[in-house]
Amino acid sequence: MREDKENLTPVVIVGLHTKESDEEFDHAMKELKSLCEACDLEVMSTLIQTLPHPDNSTWIGSGKAEELAMHVRGCDASYAVCLGNLLPAQMKNLQKIIDVPVWDRTNLILEIFSRRAHTREARLQVESAYLQYMLPRLTGMWQHLGRQSGGGGSRANKGIGEKQIELDRRQISHRITELRKELANIDRTRDVQRKGRERDGYPNVALVGYTNAGKSSLMNRLLDMGDPDAAKSAEKKVFEKNMLFATLDTSIRKIAICDRKPFLLSDTVGFIENIPHDLIKAFRSTLAEVRYADALLIVMDSSDPHHEMHRKVTEDTLRDLDAMGIPRIYVYNKADLRDRELNIKNEPGSDIIYISARTGYGIDVLLDRLQDIFLADSHMIDILIPYTSGNLLSLLHNGADIISEEHKENGTHVIARCPAAMADRIGSQLQDDQKMYMATGVKGGDDAQTL
Repeated sequence: MREDKENLTPVVIVGLHTKESDEEFDHAMKELKSLCEACDLEVMSTLIQTLPHPDNSTWIGSGKAEELAMHVRGCDASYAVCLGNLLPAQMKNLQKIIDVPVWDRTNLILEIFSRRAHTREARLQVESAYLQYMLPRLTGMWQHLGRQSGGGGSRANKGIGEKQIELDRRQISHRITELRKELANIDRTRDVQRKGRERDGYPNVALVGYTNAGKSSLMNRLLDMGDPDAAKSAEKKVFEKNMLFATLDTSIRKIAICDRKPFLLSDTVGFIENIPHDLIKAFRSTLAEVRYADALLIVMDSSDPHHEMHRKVTEDTLRDLDAMGIPRIYVYNKADLRDRELNIKNEPGSDIIYISARTGYGIDVLLDRLQDIFLADSHMIDILIPYTSGNLLSLLHNGADIISEEHKENGTHVIARCPAAMADRIGSQLQDDQKMYMATGVKGGDDAQTL
């Protein structure tokens, strides 16, 4: 229970039960209440309408709209929050009747995102999505304003001229264009950063899944395992809290655990059922980390009775992002809440692993499975690295399995197994070095090998 209730905004939530089952509808209403709590809104009353389909005019019908107005006045609510995505006309008509602003589910999610966005990129993405959401909903907001009025003489037939709504539409469209250009520049910067990480040769792993499944908690658990220094580990940790959409900004951390190959782990924004399409488009550059991952960890809350539905939502979103062909592991988190005795057994080599990010149960099994995926994508290399390319030898020591290493006259002969990205980088740099030797007349060695 929240203790700072005096800082919460009172609202009434409204549900429209149409063709879905009672269980599905109840789950959706509970989720709507959780979204309100995540937005610092206090639900004072709940109103439910049952119809075969939404009313074209007011979404819930005129009679129920009048009842909603009574609820709003009785609770002194500041908003009415609706389960569903209302058409602009439905929202306008309902708002006239109840005399307070009406938010639909998309509006609520956008409001949460706007409050949680911290980086410049996230703020621009949220603003872009919000403006695209508002553009068709300006109708009727400025009917009392106009730039010209009728008059005598030659102006008599000109009408009222350009209305405020037309000005707003043009300004919003112009701002959306500006935001797209700014986000495109950020996207190019991300590509440069991503290529830099690829040159390091570390495998990339992305955490994806339904919001509040425990992705950030899992990342922090792995950071603790990789860095015994608690102070340094705390600096790298990401924000975690038991609420929907606790984090929006993509965080990338290097996970280096003793006796295991290091990898890069990215924590992405959580998914949700019926996520607004404009949000997916706006956050596409951030979610691009998913498309370039070598492995996906699809994290689910195994204690939630609807976790299989959450899994479907995640896979549908990944399909929208063109990220279906990437190796994946289904990580059922919060196993300690599902099974108090932790009798769940993880099968070796399985793509389904039960863990507890809180207690650490199953984490070693998860890491073993990740190493199997890295190994399947690895290359054997047999190569002579010139002494002038010591950075490549260091790279192999950090991220490859060294099978043998022998110092020779012209360089270090190494046989190793390494990730494909690392093998490509080493081969490319040695080819460039060989060209440089040829251009300067310096010989690279008769037994130097490229990949």
